[in-house]
Amino acid sequence: MEFEFEGRTEKEAIDRAAGELGLEKDDFDVEILETQKSGLFKKGLVRIRVHVGNFGVSSNKPKHHSSDTGDTEKEKIGRSAGKAVFGEPAPQNDFETKMVEFTSGLIERMGYPGNVTVLFREKYKLGIKIDSSHSSILIGKKGKNLDALQLLLNIYAGRLGKEDVRVILDTENYRIRREESLVRLAYNVAEKVRESKGSILLEPMNPFDRWLIHTTLNDIGDVETKSEGDGLYKQVRVFYRGLK
Repeated sequence: MEFEFEGRTEKEAIDRAAGELGLEKDDFDVEILETQKSGLFKKGLVRIRVHVGNFGVSSNKPKHHSSDTGDTEKEKIGRSAGKAVFGEPAPQNDFETKMVEFTSGLIERMGYPGNVTVLFREKYKLGIKIDSSHSSILIGKKGKNLDALQLLLNIYAGRLGKEDVRVILDTENYRIRREESLVRLAYNVAEKVRESKGSILLEPMNPFDRWLIHTTLNDIGDVETKSEGDGLYKQVRVFYRGLK
């Protein structure tokens, strides 16, 4: 499910989404659609799209709080929201075991076997890591194969009754390297836009990559960003607005 919200800042838009949907901020994914910075005669505006479903907590699903009798299943995945827990690559519960086995079987049937372990644990996130001599193929061009595999893992997690847990799949630290590359790209494009006083349309990107471009350039006063297109892989346009 998807919902759109607006605010004068990114924080205000996210707070509004959390309040109206009755969710915690860690329970949904945020895609920034448009940012307009404030000026002398213009109020700032941030428009976001909130994704709720296999990648967040369903709005129809009640919260389950811990009690003195022990941890809930969610809490066994991680000890605190927003804090990744590293250090134990072996599955720690039935859900993690099934996710590791599913991932291992999936890439083996594809013909690109590898060793699958748990990368990190959070309250509503589970990181899965693949070590394989076929990592470049599993990643694919611009990470599209890895994104497709990650989508399958999230669908499977939903079928296991864990639609509130987002599964992150990585290999060869691709996610971190991609993040660093996109931050550099964002700053380089911003400089080119400043010089030309025009705009540059970037390649189609998934929601997380677009969010990274938007947030990287959000504090640069004379540059704005806007998502364009339809479907999952939209493009980000970076354009010069000047100092107001």
